Amino acid sequence: MCASRITSGVLAGLMTMAVSASALAGQQSAAHRHMGHVADGFSNTPEGMGLLPTAMAEAAVAQQHAELALRNTDELGPMQRHAGHVLHALDPSRIEQGPGAGYGVVRATAGVIQHIEMAAADESASENVGTHAAHVAGAARGASQRAERAAMLAEQIMAATSIEGAAQHLTELHEVLGELVRGVDANGDGRMGWQQEEGGLAQAEQHMNLMKRGEGMGG
Repeated sequence: MCASRITSGVLAGLMTMAVSASALAGQQSAAHRHMGHVADGFSNTPEGMGLLPTAMAEAAVAQQHAELALRNTDELGPMQRHAGHVLHALDPSRIEQGPGAGYGVVRATAGVIQHIEMAAADESASENVGTHAAHVAGAARGASQRAERAAMLAEQIMAATSIEGAAQHLTELHEVLGELVRGVDANGDGRMGWQQEEGGLAQAEQHMNLMKRGEGMGG
């Protein structure tokens, strides 16, 4: 067989695969598309990551800089500098420069809530989606609430006029950022639930993965 026929055959095969992939994408339900926006990829996030992975990546940057600030609590300047870095990772609309990706935990968690609730509200949503969407949204609301609290604390550190005042806010900031990610055992039962008062990004991820597995989407 000549090379031109081989090439034509390969191209035809690739075109068939592309058409098949396009058809499958077109058949994907709206509920599954919104799930994908939360877990796998979204058009306006850094590197097109999912909204939940974006929130987790930005939260990791915030935690890193809170920990760096705690290494030098006898000087106001370093604490305030790292507090600014924390704030940028949480909400870059409040401070332009910083080491975060420029999206922020606050915006990303709002997107998680919006799209997971859109998934649950769609007529294509299964019972599995409806159940776990409520859990993901509850945990994301808890994370969002703590992100707002952490941003306020970072601003207070940046505005502090004394080392003691900044250090006190920094200790709380570090604690709140930890709860944002891992959740908090608010009722003392030894576990972190998905409800808003306890849930964090870890619980949102856990229930997102359970939802995906229930839909045969991996996770």
